[in-house]
Amino acid sequence: MQKEPMNGLDGKALLVWRWSGAISTLVSAAVLAALIVLTVKFDWPVWISVVAGLLTVVEGLLVILVVPRLRLSRWRYEIREQEIDLLRGIVFRKRTVIPMVRVQHVDTQQGPLMRKYGLSSVTFSTAAGQHEIPALANEEADRVRIQIAELARVNDEDV
Repeated sequence: MQKEPMNGLDGKALLVWRWSGAISTLVSAAVLAALIVLTVKFDWPVWISVVAGLLTVVEGLLVILVVPRLRLSRWRYEIREQEIDLLRGIVFRKRTVIPMVRVQHVDTQQGPLMRKYGLSSVTFSTAAGQHEIPALANEEADRVRIQIAELARVNDEDV
């Protein structure tokens, strides 16, 4: 059995994932506010709003404080000459090894939060689907993208 991949994600991923969790929690809080208004207007049982409020608080704590830290600590990757090795997952660990000869396309992408923190994700496609290495520093993401593209091209020519 091969050793685990060596490389981790950029530490600023924690901030991006926490902001993303905060935005998600704000959406849940807006739904909760609407539920409270409906509870008052239609005289629904108060326990419905109380349970929904508790669930919103628990969701906020999980997606802002707990999950981002676990996700960052569990995400590993390594680019080797013949393959890309990805290891991720909090409860269920998933390891994917993609042969370089299968890589068809490689790209970097970033959303507004990632752009603010100088991060990019590297995505690469195979016939079986798309894979991603999320939240790398922009320079590292460019280096990884170029490295995968060069190794995939070399391996493609060898076939």
